[in-house]
Amino acid sequence: MPLVAAAVCPHPPLLVPEVAGAAASELDDLRAACDAAVARLLDSGARSVVVLGADDRSADLDSPFRGSFAPWGVPLEVRLGGPPHDRVGTDRLPLSLLVGAWLLGRRPVAGTGGISWRMRTVDVDEPVEACAARGARLGTDQPWALLVMGDGSACRGEKAPGYADPRATAYDERVARALADADGEALLGLDPDLSAQLKVAGRAPWQVLAGAVRAAGGDWRGELRYHAAPYGVAYFVASWERR
Repeated sequence: MPLVAAAVCPHPPLLVPEVAGAAASELDDLRAACDAAVARLLDSGARSVVVLGADDRSADLDSPFRGSFAPWGVPLEVRLGGPPHDRVGTDRLPLSLLVGAWLLGRRPVAGTGGISWRMRTVDVDEPVEACAARGARLGTDQPWALLVMGDGSACRGEKAPGYADPRATAYDERVARALADADGEALLGLDPDLSAQLKVAGRAPWQVLAGAVRAAGGDWRGELRYHAAPYGVAYFVASWERR
């Protein structure tokens, strides 16, 4: 069955107000953009949503999906899917999927219409063609959508996690154009070595998205909802849909 929609969101823990504390208002615009992208995704008619993010390995996680923001100083637990008291499943979501589950949890359950959830990780160092092939295999037996979690460069200024790198702005502008234009081929053109040097967390997930869209075929339109680097890390929010 076809991929019907995709959304791209970043995964800084400070996106969660309880984690950000007094600084929560600094990311109000980003939070609102993510909420809008997730709402659009869940209203796309998809019966299944795959949440994808980078980790140190590629894996298909077991439902129900559980995690906590305790490592970031707040004992806030997140759960997605499965019966309320089911003790099996995934207990430690990587940050990318933890934030993805948190974003989905902000949408009332009644509004999701019985959507089923899947969660997958992709190795942050996965080669380009392997990412594309992984995306082509993500399809389900019902209309589905993809929530892609990933940050841009972390080198946008001297206070950035990766310090300042003059190549970072051009790299992020390239990503922003690709997301705005729903240009999967441009995403597949991102260089893994440069991405690693710029500490980009989203390169592999974005290329899985590109592979999924390539396999789905058809004409796609994109909307870039947010693009900024408030803490020296580039964050993007985008929605992709079939025309």
